[in-house]
Amino acid sequence: MALAKALEDLIRLFERFPGIGEKSARRMVLFLLQQPKSFSESLAECIAKCNSLLHPCSRCGNITDEDPCSICCDPFRDKSTICIVELVEDLITIEQAGIYNGLYFVLGSLYSPLDDEEITPQVLERLVKRVSEEEVKEVILAFSPKVEGELTMNLISKIMEPLPVTVSRLSYGLPVGGSVSFADRTTLHAALEARTYIKRGEGRQ
Repeated sequence: MALAKALEDLIRLFERFPGIGEKSARRMVLFLLQQPKSFSESLAECIAKCNSLLHPCSRCGNITDEDPCSICCDPFRDKSTICIVELVEDLITIEQAGIYNGLYFVLGSLYSPLDDEEITPQVLERLVKRVSEEEVKEVILAFSPKVEGELTMNLISKIMEPLPVTVSRLSYGLPVGGSVSFADRTTLHAALEARTYIKRGEGRQ
């Protein structure tokens, strides 16, 4: 069955969403087309507004409409710990679980040389600069337990070696091959509380 080109184009765009295949994309598009015109207009307006107003926080990389973001500016956050995550989605998952009250740093990617995936030097420089200049005592590595996550943890650990900070990682309460973003509150809490220390800081006690 030949579909209208405009319909096919929209379905292909929806297929680019993570975890969305052709059938799911088609179902979502058909649902969208069945809604009142005002719904589509509001959706388009919200997307345009997000594109124009939202940007990464210059300190942590969180998505925000102010700089620094509300987490970095919160005077009640524990500024002695920084939780390093791969994606903003991981940051949001940990925040919504309500199990952590420190600061964050979003890498934006994981280190995987076999797949030609690198973490840009600028990001690593910002991380080192922030840990060096702020009163950080502990860096928590919160990556999904997969090969890329392990490689990234090794890379960050080496970078942190000259600095007087403790480096820890989430416990294996997270399933191997799983994802931080899909972990429930109980699992995340257990993993955070039972985190393993990779390096003990000698200063900033």
